[in-house]
Amino acid sequence: MLPNLRRRKTDRPDRFKRGVYLLPSLFTVANLMCGYACIIASTRGEFEKAALFIGVAMVLDTLDGFFARLTNASTAFGVQLDSLADMVSFGLAPAVLAFTWGLEPLERLGWAAGFIYIAATAMRLARFNIQTAVVTDKRYFVGMPSPPAAAIIASTVYLYPYGLQDRGISLPVLAMVLVPALLMVSTFRFRSVKAIDLGWRRSYLVLFLCAVALALIATHPRIALVVLAYTYLASAFIGLAYAKFRGRVAGSHDLEVPEAPQETDSRGVQG
Repeated sequence: MLPNLRRRKTDRPDRFKRGVYLLPSLFTVANLMCGYACIIASTRGEFEKAALFIGVAMVLDTLDGFFARLTNASTAFGVQLDSLADMVSFGLAPAVLAFTWGLEPLERLGWAAGFIYIAATAMRLARFNIQTAVVTDKRYFVGMPSPPAAAIIASTVYLYPYGLQDRGISLPVLAMVLVPALLMVSTFRFRSVKAIDLGWRRSYLVLFLCAVALALIATHPRIALVVLAYTYLASAFIGLAYAKFRGRVAGSHDLEVPEAPQETDSRGVQG
């Protein structure tokens, strides 16, 4: 009896370590469940609830990565499980939601657009998995990440959760689905929110700005979430335009002709 008790006491650190490694995967499974719940709610016509499930999945996806880094519990199994969960929550679920909410009147064109979105999400996640070990600049993503792409669809549906029944009104929904899909497989650089440095490391200004953003989401959630989602989508184009503008300014400075040195007399005095 006593040897068994001693063995159990010595096993506690190993069991605790296994629990720590399990914690990020629990968030990933919860993320997967939200994607499944979004699909079920979409097929029932509960579009507002379905959009909220995608939002909760985004929070859970952030938490599983945070706890994996915090506890140093990242594993190959966890990486693959996370990608599969993201494929459901940010690929299949948004496509089904977009189709049932606004693409269904377009019939074959609508489901084709949804499939393009799903294929783009799969390619985006596959490219991210193979580039994780070789990317040196962690501040940027190559192509739009799948959670912000899903946020475009979810926030739009959450803003107007009543569904579209007319074919003419449904045509703009194609842009809502295809533009994020194309950006996911593009080479545009999107800034990682975790790596944003506003230059105020030793002040509370960043924390205050986060509080302001949370207050806006709490008071005007539908409008605030749409603005945040579409602002992130436009950030790649804004950054590209800014980089080109800076390059032109730097190039114009390089082309400036330096002033010719003035002649001096034998005493070194300029004439």
